[in-house]
Amino acid sequence: METAGHFDLQTLWFVLIAVLWMGFFLLDGFDFGVGMLYPFLGRDDPERHALLATILPVWDSYEVWIIVAGGATFAAFPGWYAGMFSGFYLIFFAVLVALIVRGVAIEYRNKHDDLSWRRRWDVAMPIASAAIPFLLGVVFASITRGVPMDDLGDVTAGEGALFSGYSVLAGLALVAAFAVHGALFLAVRTEDGLDARARRFALALWPAAAVLLIAFTVWTAVQAHASAPYPVPMLVLLGLSLAAAAAAGPLAWLNRPMAAFAGTSVATVLLVAALFARLYPRVMVSSTPGSPSLTIYSTASNHYSLVAMTIIAALFVPVVLVYQVWALWVFRARLSRADFTRPPTPLHMITRERGGKRGDASSGGASAGGGE
Repeated sequence: METAGHFDLQTLWFVLIAVLWMGFFLLDGFDFGVGMLYPFLGRDDPERHALLATILPVWDSYEVWIIVAGGATFAAFPGWYAGMFSGFYLIFFAVLVALIVRGVAIEYRNKHDDLSWRRRWDVAMPIASAAIPFLLGVVFASITRGVPMDDLGDVTAGEGALFSGYSVLAGLALVAAFAVHGALFLAVRTEDGLDARARRFALALWPAAAVLLIAFTVWTAVQAHASAPYPVPMLVLLGLSLAAAAAAGPLAWLNRPMAAFAGTSVATVLLVAALFARLYPRVMVSSTPGSPSLTIYSTASNHYSLVAMTIIAALFVPVVLVYQVWALWVFRARLSRADFTRPPTPLHMITRERGGKRGDASSGGASAGGGE
């Protein structure tokens, strides 16, 4: 018979995994928004470079959150991990490809001063940045609402069946919300006109995001009120999340982008918390009559593994949090177009001609880096 301590550790690790997903969506959420918007917000290449540079030093540290969330799920709840991959393998593979494309675009776009090179990345980056939250929204909506499962906990439907009206709405709501989140982040992190333009983008996008979030919240509340084991915490979190998101629009209109960004940040965290509250103590909901849902109790690792993981987490999680805060503080400077009208790119420096034409190549690179 399992002890109360065992139950406590299972709940603790469910909460920790929820926190990891909250951190990922909060931090990488505005990264996704920047990736979706910077080719449209920037009127020339130095402006696009400036917008992208707001996330360039720290974007990869945000992806640590999703890596750790996946690793923690595998270690603490191997049955949950196996159940998700039995039905979502192709979706997770698509998310991985999009993460790779986005990372390569961020790092490689400005390593060559050829404008056609940069424009190709300016097409790939928004597509990848929108695909990731859309697909993850489909996953979270599906596992919380319910998917066909057998008695072993494996998903019996193909990936196509997971794209229901509810899950597609969840994906679209996340894309729209992160676009607003990213626009407000750029309004905080840029200056000399870019900040005002980003704020206008946020105001233009906010109504569509609000409609999608309201529709998703109402649909979730109606469905979960009768089926969630603990509906009250979920409903409270959904209501607070919607209120925080609703406040972002008026705050942006009042030219308070930092407060508006805080509103979208709180809304993101509370929305993810609400989805996990809807699940608990389940980790995947079965929609097949007679097939039980997966729970934290039926999918968890043994007691000693959970104890060892808890000790490791207690040592390293504070270090990661301190580093994340430190990185955000160090790279807090506001950027503008003027910061990126500058000399040649690294690739130009490597491939430029030698000898007497060296100086001419350098000046040509500066010209190419200065605009279109």
